[in-house]
Amino acid sequence: MSLKEHEDGLRDRLVRVGVELVNAEGTQALSLREIARRAGVSHGAPRRYFPTHLELLSAIARQGFAELAARVAQEDPEGATARERVGALARVYLDYADARRGMYELMFRHDLLESGRLGLRETSLPLFAHLTGLVARVRPAADPALLAGALWANLHGLAQLWHWGSLRLATGGDDPGPLLAAALDAHLGPVEPAP
Repeated sequence: MSLKEHEDGLRDRLVRVGVELVNAEGTQALSLREIARRAGVSHGAPRRYFPTHLELLSAIARQGFAELAARVAQEDPEGATARERVGALARVYLDYADARRGMYELMFRHDLLESGRLGLRETSLPLFAHLTGLVARVRPAADPALLAGALWANLHGLAQLWHWGSLRLATGGDDPGPLLAAALDAHLGPVEPAP
């Protein structure tokens, strides 16, 4: 094994351990020292590959965006209408936020997204572009980026408020499905009845 392969392997292991840690224990567990300990290296070793804690967190969050994009692609219904595809994407997004709570919180930390480190924007923006393209097909007369941004903000709010219990308390419901349907109708218009 070459030195480069060894270094790449250690770098990948640090990210993998970070992903496992954030999924198991949340963002508060993501200290350099804890990641290094679980990776079996000295607490200074991560600094050789990630000069700042922010860079390591960005690399971990990048894995989250890649996983979310893969899930969206996997659940994208072939032959479905653009409206149905937006609905599928929205459900995957909310399911991901619920199932991968720590990773979801890390992925949308403003300091990571603003930093632009390690291609995090290049990993996150294609998913938004996909949503924008679908929205443009559903509502061709609207500004697709503006409408997709409003829908995404609504989805993000649903994910957060559902997790915190606020929406359950306010609506008395125990299923976010009707809230998602209302959000989609509000942004995309109601589903057209079958002819």
